[in-house]
Amino acid sequence: MPLEPFAKSEELTMGVELELQLVSLSDFNLMAASPDLLHLLNRNPFVGTVVPEITESMIEIATTIHTNHTELLQQLKQIRDLIVQAGDTLNIGICGGGTHPFQNWSEQKIFPKPRFREVSALYGYLAKQFTIFGQHVHIGCASGDDAMFLLHSLNRYVPHFIALSASSPFVQGRDTLFNSARLNSVFAFPLSGRAPFTLSWEEFVNDYFTKMEKTGVVKSMKDFYWDIRPKPEYGTIELRVCDTPLSVERAAALACYLQALCKYLLERNEAAPAEDDYLVYNYNRFQACRFGLEGSIIHPTTYETLSLHEDILSTLRKISPYAESLGGFAAIEHLTTVSNTGSDAHYLRKQYDERGSAEGMVDSALHIFRSE
Repeated sequence: MPLEPFAKSEELTMGVELELQLVSLSDFNLMAASPDLLHLLNRNPFVGTVVPEITESMIEIATTIHTNHTELLQQLKQIRDLIVQAGDTLNIGICGGGTHPFQNWSEQKIFPKPRFREVSALYGYLAKQFTIFGQHVHIGCASGDDAMFLLHSLNRYVPHFIALSASSPFVQGRDTLFNSARLNSVFAFPLSGRAPFTLSWEEFVNDYFTKMEKTGVVKSMKDFYWDIRPKPEYGTIELRVCDTPLSVERAAALACYLQALCKYLLERNEAAPAEDDYLVYNYNRFQACRFGLEGSIIHPTTYETLSLHEDILSTLRKISPYAESLGGFAAIEHLTTVSNTGSDAHYLRKQYDERGSAEGMVDSALHIFRSE
């Protein structure tokens, strides 16, 4: 199927998708509860969407299109309150976090949807191991060329979003020593990583996507698990590296950080992106996943070693006027605090030490998501 034309979208609008955990309140393990929860939620339509994810212990919520922090956060809270209330009715706990700390992937059930069954048949056990939870942020682009420009210009800032959102330190009952272990599962897929380098939408479609389609490897953009990918049907780029935060407040702040960064980049405040920028991409990505805010990254053009923590703070200061003009200054303040006090991964490890169990971590995550 040919790739659809890049849709016209209002520049710098944003939308958020959050993959959430469905947890048993008796043992704090994941539970295959999405069919029942979705059935209950579908009785009363509301603004935004809630849809199934690849296994039955997950759901994905999505906002409508927004332009500023206040409206985005308000809607995220409304959807959060609705699904928490539905969960209470069914005795299901709902929380964020990039991984569940002790679920067993082999026990997960694939949601009965044709695409999910196709993915499971193709990728085998990786499909069930994809019971991980991420935040995706869409930013509206005026054209396909702008989308490709932003996609590649943002490569330098991908470690920021990994470190600030990191909330997946535990997997299969063990501390992985990573702050974001979730992305290791994504990287196992053959069509993950980063998009091919081109700054022209026409070249992307004709020189890359059309050829990939002819190979039979891909049918649509959904087949790419890139860290950032264009979404022509929406007229957006989609950032996919973030763990699902423990709170909707942090999710909204991350989206507004991306929005402000895109405004800054579109004004051509930095040199145009180049293929060589990716020489250090995987190293920087690893540093952010492994060490979080305490990691070190290499600047892609100067090759200077930078403290990720200091680079984030410097960037937040630099783009704060852009965020303020978009109504997102509160998001910059929120992330400044995160940079100085620690990510959700830091908080979860602290809960494990204080409460003495992985179950205690999940209980804490449940309360934070409820804003208690």
